[in-house]
Amino acid sequence: MIKGVMFDFSGTLLRIESTEEWLRATLERTGVRLSDAEFADAVRRLTEYGALPGGPAPVRVPPHLAAAWAERDVSAALHRAAYGGLAEAAGLPAPGLLQPLYERHMSPEAWQPYPDTGPTLRALRRRGVPVAVVSNIGWDLRPVFRAHGLDELVDAYVLSFELGTQKPDPRMFRAACDRLGLPPAEVLMVGDDRTADGAARELGCPVHFVDHLPVTHRPTALTPLLNLLPE
Repeated sequence: MIKGVMFDFSGTLLRIESTEEWLRATLERTGVRLSDAEFADAVRRLTEYGALPGGPAPVRVPPHLAAAWAERDVSAALHRAAYGGLAEAAGLPAPGLLQPLYERHMSPEAWQPYPDTGPTLRALRRRGVPVAVVSNIGWDLRPVFRAHGLDELVDAYVLSFELGTQKPDPRMFRAACDRLGLPPAEVLMVGDDRTADGAARELGCPVHFVDHLPVTHRPTALTPLLNLLPE
């Protein structure tokens, strides 16, 4: 019987804004002006290089960034080095944008919960089912959850940069189960990555997958998991 739930963060509970929105918000904050053609070209290059954390993966990773990219979520320094390096490799459209671009993706305004995230977490809380967020990430996402009124619905956070390892390492899932006080067989893992999140099966956790889609295209993917749990 499932008695607890682990959720991935990006693409599962919340979704990052688009590359266009990310760049536009940063330009507005910094006062940098671009022509329509310059803006479109910058969006294309930043998307191709996967410079937006939580956004599309790089089409290819430059060789000098391969090591940082492979372990980007193990530490805050590697995360910043990997994504900052990708942004620089893409070619920033104006000087001084690297830092504000990186800061923007960590702001609560850059993230939007899926429509059924709040209702699903609240239903779990009503049923007395403890919840953990297990995320490959290089920064503290707790302020994002607080800003969206979701923090009070989460019992534990297991963040890769704090643990010093990243999914699919089973230590991530083991730590979450331990913090929930439940054996793996009783903790459902919900995520969008068949490899990283699916590795929870190695510990004996049941797994439920959702698709990493835009918020407007995925209104009810989390709701069905409630049928897997006791009322």
